[in-house]
Amino acid sequence: MGYGGSKELEGLPRALDNARILREFKNDDRAAMRALVSALRRHSEGASELDLALVYANLVELAAVLGEHARRAEWEAELRRIPLDEDGRRRVAALDPGAEAVKEWAHDAPHRA
Repeated sequence: MGYGGSKELEGLPRALDNARILREFKNDDRAAMRALVSALRRHSEGASELDLALVYANLVELAAVLGEHARRAEWEAELRRIPLDEDGRRRVAALDPGAEAVKEWAHDAPHRA
């Protein structure tokens, strides 16, 4: 499948955009999850904490939708380890305000000054 998003993005932001396209326009949650997992392997080193948190929050949501309970728990744990400032926490929580794990993370996550 070709990438149909912004050619200016790269790394995790590009993978997030690709996952959005796979979910919203192609209705393929499984492919979106595979794309994000692959991107984490290839692009997590040197990525910003916000980009990592956005990827893990998306993976938590995808795992919930797909019934991947063990992976969801793993990704929730990774998400909880990421310290963000208040603005970053709001951005991650805004992804899916109904997602319980993301709401808990937004409340309990480590804070960065």
